[in-house]
Amino acid sequence: MKTYRTSSGPVSEAVYYKPQEIEEICTDELRKADFYPKKPEPIRIERFVENRFQVTPEYVDLKDGVLGYTAFGSRGVEGIFISRALVEADSRPADRRATSTLAHEAGHGLLHAHLFAFEQSRLTSLFGSDFDPAAPKILCRDPRPQASRGRYDGRWWEFHANQAIGALLMPRSLALEAISDLLAPAGVFGSPTLPDDKRERAVRHLADTFEVNPAVARIRIEDLFPEGRTGQLTL
Repeated sequence: MKTYRTSSGPVSEAVYYKPQEIEEICTDELRKADFYPKKPEPIRIERFVENRFQVTPEYVDLKDGVLGYTAFGSRGVEGIFISRALVEADSRPADRRATSTLAHEAGHGLLHAHLFAFEQSRLTSLFGSDFDPAAPKILCRDPRPQASRGRYDGRWWEFHANQAIGALLMPRSLALEAISDLLAPAGVFGSPTLPDDKRERAVRHLADTFEVNPAVARIRIEDLFPEGRTGQLTL
């Protein structure tokens, strides 16, 4: 992890994580909170949020295009709010989308809370005790109308949180175990690969095993087995 000064974004200090670091942080946090299952199955993300951050996610009315937000204070996460419209749709895809949004917000909490704590301390010293510690927040908007995956217009904080979705809802070792029957050894060391003709089966299996939408499972498969690299597992 590295930090650097920035003139854009919700805080003045930006942070850079390698994908492997995000993976390890999410796995370690699930294990510490005893929410890492012994076999591939849905992660109880709402209970994890309550246990890890000591806040109960609230389902509230948010303006169009906003799926949720995380509120920060001097002690870290002070509230996680999800659009009520996601759960009121009363459908399996909507429930799964709410789950992904919760994981996204949890990602902000795990990866960015320390930045807001630092910012709070700095601003309080500048503006005194009248400074509102509940003010800072990250609003998370619906990414679907935007361009192709991977374009975040410099919004490093959203990129991190989106990486956390897969790491929290489909932990690496459990995801590989879930699709082990579809993998094949390749190369001198026999590293597992995912044949191109089995990618969609792997997507469907991850979606059903971990109760996530296929779009989320597809991104996870791409993270683990990037296309164009002969489907070989990445480190």
